[in-house]
Amino acid sequence: MKVAILMGSEKDQTAMQAAGDVLAEIGIEHDVRVMSAHRTPDRVAAFASGARDAGYGVIICGAGKAAHLAGAVAAHTTLPVIGVPIAAGGLGGLDALLSTVQMPTGVPVATVAIDSAANAAYLAAAVLSLSDERIAKALADYREGLKE
Repeated sequence: MKVAILMGSEKDQTAMQAAGDVLAEIGIEHDVRVMSAHRTPDRVAAFASGARDAGYGVIICGAGKAAHLAGAVAAHTTLPVIGVPIAAGGLGGLDALLSTVQMPTGVPVATVAIDSAANAAYLAAAVLSLSDERIAKALADYREGLKE
């Protein structure tokens, strides 16, 4: 299975780069796309609705300000969605954090810390490791390396 990395704006690329780097290091296929929950909502809904059939196992969404890409995606899929709040605007990412973590019951979004795209990728890998021994070993090896 592969992972989708979505971001609300090309400006979010810098903050989200770490997710792609981690996934590449582990050897997990991934795609990076820019789509906005507010400027291109039909595109977001179409992607999320078809993600499972397209071979995705997890979707990572990064957006700043109060943009709620992760919530819009979660509304259209039952795949695990991981939100990365991005520090943008005058509130330093707090607005993005709150809009990402405050989801209604039944439509969850796992949320990592502000600008923590790497942790989003590690969480995505952990989810995929449930059914992929190669990923499980790569994660175990990485964790072992943290001890050094």
